[in-house]
Amino acid sequence: MGNYSGRDRRGPRNQPHGDSRGRAAPYKLPDRVIEEGGEPLVTAAENLGRKLARNLKTSQIRKIYGAVKKIQMSDKFDRKDLVLLKPKLAYAAARNTAVTDLKDALTQAIDQVGDDREKFKNFVDFFEATLSYHRAFGGD
Repeated sequence: MGNYSGRDRRGPRNQPHGDSRGRAAPYKLPDRVIEEGGEPLVTAAENLGRKLARNLKTSQIRKIYGAVKKIQMSDKFDRKDLVLLKPKLAYAAARNTAVTDLKDALTQAIDQVGDDREKFKNFVDFFEATLSYHRAFGGD
């Protein structure tokens, strides 16, 4: 046989994608998607939903979606409630790496919302459209 030290035996399927430690590059939500809404929002949701459908199960995001709907149903919009979704997303992604792209996208979307109730509505629309496309592209 031979000494394999110094040789990278990984095939193309096992090559790292992202940084030198093998972590995938973070998902990048297009700028101003939440601000603009409409067609850019739908396009971004379709792309994310397609990507998530490969590995993510709907049950893995049910708690997060429920928290978003709870905020939406409240009488007044409170940014603090929305920002508190970030640790829930981080926890879910730490438990299951399939949630990482969703965490990255929603965290960026939360940052784009700010204190604007209309942008929050676009955030909810983005989340719902992403879930719809996830399901349409075969997500469980």
